[in-house]
Amino acid sequence: MEKAVLELLESLPHLLRLPSKQMWFDLDEEADVLYVSFERPQGATDSELSEEGVLMRYRGDQLVGVTILNARKRLRGQT
Repeated sequence: MEKAVLELLESLPHLLRLPSKQMWFDLDEEADVLYVSFERPQGATDSELSEEGVLMRYRGDQLVGVTILNARKRLRGQT
């Protein structure tokens, strides 16, 4: 089985715990940023940047998206 498929299967428990059952993923390869949206459009009204470089986007108290900075860089050394 393809390595990417196996990795997707391994991530399944984490994906199922996310706040939405529909998700959109967009990768900006040049900027090395991964955008994950739980709603389209997000309509975020607030955001919070973690120390790990993850921007969490909220509408009120609801998490509507996540922006992961240095997405590919985080994978280096894990393969």
